Amino acid sequence: MRVKSARIKVAAAGTVLAAGAALLCGAAPAQAATNNVTDNCDVPWISCSYGDLWLFYNSKSIAIQNGTIESAYTTFFGDVDDHWGTSAYQGSSETTYRYVFGNGGNGNGQYMKNNAASVQNCAPDDNYRVYFNSGYGGTSQYFAKNGPYGNCDITDLISALKNNNASSHFS
Repeated sequence: MRVKSARIKVAAAGTVLAAGAALLCGAAPAQAATNNVTDNCDVPWISCSYGDLWLFYNSKSIAIQNGTIESAYTTFFGDVDDHWGTSAYQGSSETTYRYVFGNGGNGNGQYMKNNAASVQNCAPDDNYRVYFNSGYGGTSQYFAKNGPYGNCDITDLISALKNNNASSHFS
């Protein structure tokens, strides 16, 4: 009788372990949410009102024709250390915001990092710099604040930065 009783206990323990393992393996991991945005002000943990620096998918000769925007664009306010996007944990889930070109036109929906060809600084008080590397490193180009008449001139990125833009900040 003792041998039979021991076998039943071992079998019962194995069943309990198998059920516990099934619960653990069947539990879904915390999901990461990814969102595409065309303005870093649309990211909840970034505090700003609107984007001042406009980065266009096309060169200026194509981006704006006869006073009409023909190219998709992304707008930024403040420092953006990585044009790929930003992530943060909200509770146990990671939320990621990827910067994409939007607002219609050529390049709409394309990821913004390393895809911009021209820039427009519409900031009334702030100068910007666009960099080759994430984290504000490498070759850069300076864009002065908006002119006194609010004209927001569009400028092509230099050849070293055209389709090689990775970060930008106030300068």
